[in-house]
Amino acid sequence: MAASHNRSMTLASPESAGPLRRERLRTARLYFVCEATPRGADPEPLLRAALGGGADIVQLRDKRVDRDLLERSARTFRRLCDTHGALFVVNDDPYLARACGADGVHVGQDDMPPEEARDVLGPEAIVGLSTHSPEQLAASAAAPVDYVSAGPIWETPTKEGRPGVGLEYVRHAAERAPHPFFAIGGIDTTNAAEVVAAGARRLCVVRAIRDADDPLAAAEALRAALAPVGGAAPGG
Repeated sequence: MAASHNRSMTLASPESAGPLRRERLRTARLYFVCEATPRGADPEPLLRAALGGGADIVQLRDKRVDRDLLERSARTFRRLCDTHGALFVVNDDPYLARACGADGVHVGQDDMPPEEARDVLGPEAIVGLSTHSPEQLAASAAAPVDYVSAGPIWETPTKEGRPGVGLEYVRHAAERAPHPFFAIGGIDTTNAAEVVAAGARRLCVVRAIRDADDPLAAAEALRAALAPVGGAAPGG
């Protein structure tokens, strides 16, 4: 097994604002989206494995549980991201992000507009936006966002009913994305190299780590798929 990508403790959340957050985003390659209770379990072991294997960003996304549980889980996410020098993002809800000291929020095309999310969180926060088409990607240029996701590349049960957009969208984003972009949707250790070959320099996954028999090894394998690109990624 490859050596762990554990990072030593860096600056905690209050000191991570603004430039440091954006520098972490610039160098981020692997983004893990995780539920408050993944597969009904305490998230800490899974988060430790994902972060230890090389995840640079972790997003708390769970539409099934109440806010109290989200807030309790968020404390675990925040603590472990601080320990590993990773960014912590909350899905959809900038008010929750603010309450739990997250580094930012990720919104979808049908969620709160990024302009409103930015107003809630202020200029120091990271704001991400989902895109599913070249038109949405182009429109993101005028939005107050720091990164976008591009996908789903392949249809996935985490985005039920949304068809896959294919590797052609990765190629398009690699040439045209106005912000750093993360390829997302059905990516795992068996096809990550294809996504990278299409031009992705950053990957976002859910099941590839969450459902792996060895989440640490899965995260390390995804990082290894990204290794050939090295250096700076498109879009900063």
